[in-house]
Amino acid sequence: MWREEKVALYCDRVLQGCKAEDADEAMSSYLLEKLNLKDKWLGVWKTNPELFFAKYEEASIPFVGILVEVNCKPHQNSSSCFKVTVSVVEPFSSNIANIPRNLVDEILEELEHSVPLLEVYPIEGQGTDTQDIALALEAVRFFYDFLWRDWDDEESCDNYSALIEERINLWCDIQDGTIPGPIAQRFKKTLEKYKSKRVELIEYQSNIKEDPSAAEAVECWKKYYEIVMLCGLLKMWEDLRLRVHGPFFPRILRRKKGKRDFGKTITHIVAKVMTTEMVKDLSSDTLLQQHNDLDLALENCYSGDTIVIFPGEYQATNLALLTDDIIIKGVGKREEIVITSEPSHDSFVVSKADNVKLMHLSLIQQGTVDGIVVVESGHMTLENCLLKCEGTGVCVLTGAALTVTDSEITGAQGAGVELYPGSVAILERNEIHHCNNLRISESSKSTLGGVNMKVLPAPKLKMTNNHIYNNNGYGVSILQPTEQFFIVAEETLNTEAASGDKKDDKMLSKVMQSLNLEMNNNKIEANLKGDIRIVTS
Repeated sequence: MWREEKVALYCDRVLQGCKAEDADEAMSSYLLEKLNLKDKWLGVWKTNPELFFAKYEEASIPFVGILVEVNCKPHQNSSSCFKVTVSVVEPFSSNIANIPRNLVDEILEELEHSVPLLEVYPIEGQGTDTQDIALALEAVRFFYDFLWRDWDDEESCDNYSALIEERINLWCDIQDGTIPGPIAQRFKKTLEKYKSKRVELIEYQSNIKEDPSAAEAVECWKKYYEIVMLCGLLKMWEDLRLRVHGPFFPRILRRKKGKRDFGKTITHIVAKVMTTEMVKDLSSDTLLQQHNDLDLALENCYSGDTIVIFPGEYQATNLALLTDDIIIKGVGKREEIVITSEPSHDSFVVSKADNVKLMHLSLIQQGTVDGIVVVESGHMTLENCLLKCEGTGVCVLTGAALTVTDSEITGAQGAGVELYPGSVAILERNEIHHCNNLRISESSKSTLGGVNMKVLPAPKLKMTNNHIYNNNGYGVSILQPTEQFFIVAEETLNTEAASGDKKDDKMLSKVMQSLNLEMNNNKIEANLKGDIRIVTS
């Protein structure tokens, strides 16, 4: 069931314009209608192993499954809480080979043979009625797992169906790769964390027998505040107007230090041991500091400082907190100065400095989910750098600027370079290849590849002597929010740019001028979906 089908089912068929507080009743009515098709059927009861085992490894036993016969007479009104009567089918069958039959009987006796309906999965081959019940159960599970939020019935919403449609679009954007995999993982983790924290708060409150003590009240407020913060993050994701500008939000809260009080700048040497050979090319009045690791050098930097890194492999969490105007440069071949990201952190290199420069470095992304380089504000220059991405590529947010020269960007799960509305970028003599490495279906609408521009207001991009090749999307994609924007250009480029046929030079020039896009002597080839494409979001 894809985007249109899900919208039709939940918004048009089930909810039918109802309010959030009535959504549970609407889902219950839909499910009861299907359950009335057949009284008894066979299914697999999949339940939490904690019911049967005191100790177990979650990875090896995700659930305990028992083949049961269902007597379909729900006990509760809410579809999320429906319970049905079940009995074990002979011969006894379970996904746990050595689970004792008498243990299963004991557990069911304790439960009075009543189990949550949503834990039962009808097996195939029982006719169309049972198949309809199975599809209805999947629809209800999806609603409560992904579409429903605990705060929905607590807040006023003029059009609840429209909100559900936005959440469906978010889910589809995750599935088809519009939102890159690592970023989608962050959303899923945030949603899971919100649910677990809410359960944690409810359990904590239920354990308070009398009037709460001061310490208990403070703890309740802490847990509640954490839930509110997670709720706010999820709402940002669900708002299409916010998500169209990307799932990023400012991560740098550190203030800019500015220049030192005595006005001098320092050159920081990053090496295990400093020798005279390392500094022979520096002027005699250069102030020096030597550091064993890059993080210490970054901590001691002020605006105007330079960090010189000698061959080796480094990690530095402070690269995600660049606020001062500094230069970070390697000495030797860029492949010899390797900086890897810290897998436990969201961000790798993030800057909001007015002017920061990285030179002769290899940045290797491992586990972080933000772009390998994110320019939040100000201007960043990358010169002769190798960027091996694992998550998304280089992201230039609204109002920020980027210059990349003589560099190589490869391996991004999204586009190699993402330009958000109102950003500015200059790309010269770079190689951008093997990007958009998402594990998605052939029918996916993902168009990301080498360079992706999000318009309104249009970003400014100048590209000269770049080689953009072997990307799984387009070489250059331009994402427009409505069909009316550059509609003439869309009609012209849809077939010609993707097929590699000779383009109308005047039309392409007009589009580029409207987009503030200047391209000279670029080689764009062997990209899976084509060279240049204007895409309607």
